[in-house]
Amino acid sequence: MTYKLIDHTADMGIEVSGSCLKELFENAGYAMLDVITDANRLTALYETDLNTTGEDWPDLMVNWLRELLYLWTGKGLLVKIIDIVSFSEYTLSAIVKYEPFAPERHLIKSELKAVTYHQIRVEQKDRSWEAGIIFDV
Repeated sequence: MTYKLIDHTADMGIEVSGSCLKELFENAGYAMLDVITDANRLTALYETDLNTTGEDWPDLMVNWLRELLYLWTGKGLLVKIIDIVSFSEYTLSAIVKYEPFAPERHLIKSELKAVTYHQIRVEQKDRSWEAGIIFDV
């Protein structure tokens, strides 16, 4: 996974890359989850399917990350493994493996409130893809 944190006033952002769009979306998911918790402390006990669509690549990215973030903020589930099993234009299906939050075992590094459209960027650069995503903290 390749990503870096970017400074943004009152928010937090990441820049992510991948060799293809599928890898970019997986890496973006892992990067966001890494901002939230230490995945080394997680066990993939359960799995669920996520299906996401968008109007374009940036919209799909925001919707995808919002689905992952909802597992944490809405259901108290921490994702360990992301496997995008189907990827086509502006649509993806994934299997994610997770476990429920256990305060005695899990470290929460940052609380993210939302994935925003502010300065969202998904673009091809030579033979790879890059994205910039801003989170409301």
